[in-house]
Amino acid sequence: MTSMRISSGIRSRAITMAAALAFTSFTAVAAGAETLADALVSAYRNSNLLEQNRAVLRAADEDVASAVATLRPVVSFIAGVTRVSPAPAFGDSLSATVSLAAEVTLWDFGRSQIGIDIAKETVLSTREALVGVEQEVLLGAVVSFMNVKSASQSVTINQNSVRVIGEELKAAEDRFAVGEVTRTDVALAQARLAAARATLAAAEGDLAAAREAYKAATGNYPGTLAAAPKPPALPKSVEEARAIAQRSHPAVRQAQREVTVAELGVAAAEANFGPTLTANARATLDDNGDDDYAVGLQLTQTLYTGGAKSAAHRRAIAFRDASRSALLQTGVTISEQVGNAWAQIGVSRARIEATDRQIRAATVAYEGVREEAKLGARTTLDVLDAEQDLLDAQADRIDAEASQQIAIYSLLASMGLLTVDHLNLGIPTYDPSIYYNAVRGAPATSVQGQRLDRILKAIGKD
Repeated sequence: MTSMRISSGIRSRAITMAAALAFTSFTAVAAGAETLADALVSAYRNSNLLEQNRAVLRAADEDVASAVATLRPVVSFIAGVTRVSPAPAFGDSLSATVSLAAEVTLWDFGRSQIGIDIAKETVLSTREALVGVEQEVLLGAVVSFMNVKSASQSVTINQNSVRVIGEELKAAEDRFAVGEVTRTDVALAQARLAAARATLAAAEGDLAAAREAYKAATGNYPGTLAAAPKPPALPKSVEEARAIAQRSHPAVRQAQREVTVAELGVAAAEANFGPTLTANARATLDDNGDDDYAVGLQLTQTLYTGGAKSAAHRRAIAFRDASRSALLQTGVTISEQVGNAWAQIGVSRARIEATDRQIRAATVAYEGVREEAKLGARTTLDVLDAEQDLLDAQADRIDAEASQQIAIYSLLASMGLLTVDHLNLGIPTYDPSIYYNAVRGAPATSVQGQRLDRILKAIGKD
């Protein structure tokens, strides 16, 4: 009997050490571990979504070039052959002509310039949309990083739980062999061990899913992940955070640009009622060597369109009103997001403090119940329940820590500050002005575009 109690005491000390190390071991950082900054950089460099929206922005840049081109002359080459069929006695005849024609708009009541302004504002709006996509990509990297981190910690906890309950089962079997406990105690330990193994399998499945999500977000599978870094500085109050969001969030800035576009659309619809003055020139050469030239001015004014222009004007006014309302609603939505993220940070901090106290208390309770069980004052079920309480507290602590980190970066995103530049990640970023400056003058060749493509590829892959 004495030797059995000594053996049980050795096992108990081993179990105590394992339980104590289970949670603290999560903070150890292996050399060369991947940091959150590494994940953010990988997400930025490997995002297909960012590449897609950069291409959308370049298409919007080309709309500026197209609008500028409307103010330039249009030169046409015309070649024609005409068959003339006179009276049968004279037979058919063919004549050929070659013409060069040019036409330029001199004045169109401001429609062309308004079109250029609309295209430019659309470019600025699309740039803000690209910033919004960048925030989504980076927040996705944060979420995937924290999910992998917490999932791997959960696996470690459950692996430890399986080991601890396995030791409890051995102790119960030994005590049953000498008549200290009943077969019921052994069965309870066996059932709890089977449940722990099932929970471990589920945790391993969650980790596998989190790893796949990490690869989708960053372009590669995670290695050993470092501890979450010290979060960026946050505003002192939720009111300050909301004020920053209303000034900086890309959705708000995009909505402001869209209001400007809609107002310009109303101006364009009004200008569409005005006349157009064009100049034209034409030079023609026929197959007899005869040539002629013509130069002229043409003023056109549509008098009646069946109400189409009036309808277009009313439609533009409706779109302007809708865009103004959309701007107001965007501000409301962003303010709500800031408030939610701010509240979540507070909740997570409180959860962390509470679970830390819970873990300390559960550890003391677990050790005490186990010691009392050795003296016969507690049952095997009491020990298993205490161990489960400690496991639940550790799991809650992991979830609270992950939730806090995600809430902090969600707050940055809701303020419009979750960008590579603001986070100081130290990598080359996509400069939307490069392509715009190359094409805004509507160049007729593709040489500049080819050169620009090489520059963009270098920026995107460095």
